[in-house]
Amino acid sequence: MNTQEISDRIELKQLVDLFSNYSDTKENDKQVALFTEDGVVNIINDSKVSFILKGRENIFKAFSSSMDEYSSVFHMSGQQTVDFVDADHANGVAYNYVVLVKTDENGKIVTTNEGVRYEDKYEKVNDKWLISERNSNFIWNTEDIK
Repeated sequence: MNTQEISDRIELKQLVDLFSNYSDTKENDKQVALFTEDGVVNIINDSKVSFILKGRENIFKAFSSSMDEYSSVFHMSGQQTVDFVDADHANGVAYNYVVLVKTDENGKIVTTNEGVRYEDKYEKVNDKWLISERNSNFIWNTEDIK
């Protein structure tokens, strides 16, 4: 492994972690800037694509509205693997444990726990790694109401 590959791996890990951090703080403008202009997000539930978001504007709208109801969002980033296609393209897999907290119409606290596997395509644009496509596989979830 050469120094460029090590540097790229560190940058790609930070890219994935920043995505989670910005989701937690609801900084959707910063989160969406981690995608290429024509980036794609495929939301997958039960092994089926539920919907597809294309382009930063559509991704921003969906991310912003989907987090509105939650008082707290928490991502814990796990392992990430990366395979380089060439100097400007790579594929990766990253795991996240996600906790979403909201208050329902009866005043009860609802906590949703999710296991998510992100299958990503990365592209280096102007010497910066970005996500060009993200398959967000929601593998499992549990819900607790108190």
